[in-house]
Amino acid sequence: MTARKQALWDLRLSAALMVLGLIAPLAIYPVFLMNVLCFALFVSAFNLLVGYVGLLSFGHAMFFGFAAYVSGYAVKVLGWPTEFGILAGTALAAVMGLVTGAVAIRRQGIYFAMVTLALAQMVFFFCLQAKFTGGEDGIQGIPRRPVFGVVDIRNDLVCYYVVFTIFVAGFLLVYRTIHSPFGQVLKAIRENEPRAISLGYSADRFKLIAFVLSATLSGLAGATKAIVFQLASLTDVAWQMSGEVVLMTLVGGMGTVAGPIVGAGVIVTMQNYLAGFGEWVLVIQGAIFVVTVLVFRRGIVGEFLSFIGRTHKQGAGDTVAVARCHAPAAR
Repeated sequence: MTARKQALWDLRLSAALMVLGLIAPLAIYPVFLMNVLCFALFVSAFNLLVGYVGLLSFGHAMFFGFAAYVSGYAVKVLGWPTEFGILAGTALAAVMGLVTGAVAIRRQGIYFAMVTLALAQMVFFFCLQAKFTGGEDGIQGIPRRPVFGVVDIRNDLVCYYVVFTIFVAGFLLVYRTIHSPFGQVLKAIRENEPRAISLGYSADRFKLIAFVLSATLSGLAGATKAIVFQLASLTDVAWQMSGEVVLMTLVGGMGTVAGPIVGAGVIVTMQNYLAGFGEWVLVIQGAIFVVTVLVFRRGIVGEFLSFIGRTHKQGAGDTVAVARCHAPAAR
């Protein structure tokens, strides 16, 4: 299967998941689904950076969690409308992405990962000490005010479709970025950065733009999550959250469009339905991570697309063989 057909199958799978998302709240608890959507947007933003640029960040929780704090503070303390609170968190995440990205992209590989982790830990300790974050208590009781003064998101079903709309908008932005000329340059930098530079592209500038875009969408996910669950806490800005988003990306399929949705769905479902096991949930997640790396190295969606490709190739080979058998003998 060609890369074009594989991308088409990836898009079909994404569209099927979107349709499923429209009808899912009729059968599944909407609050659980909103949690999946928030993390799916977060993982999609992270996958844009690691899957299509090749930059592994260990500090993306700082954008996700800090945007949640800003959004919660703006809505609860400052009394801003919900939509402005979410925009405030998203905008600040973009600024943080610009500042931290300008520092981090000067390094590559494990050094890039360590720089992002160090910066994220600085943000974590700032959130722990700052007064407006509430310290270890976080910001609780964030009100769900009507969006645009009309849409009452206090109703979980209505809130779900608002979150679903935000997710679709962010997802489409990621998809358009990947399949644009800009996205092709990012892939070229991922595959061979020196060659991309030799062709006249400023690799650092492209990587910085991708980093800022990824940070912005991560902030959008965190700000939305704070409004949905009416809470912003240290959990969302801790290094463990950065580890979870890496796990979700690898389980779903790094470098695929639908992978982040599947990965987020699998991990959040495990956390929800295996909560009775307590700390053993982390052990189970670790075991799944090891199995995924050893057996499903491309992730769930990646292995599915690979299977479709092998099936398509085998079918094409059988067709050629049959055609040769029925072809008239040459004189």
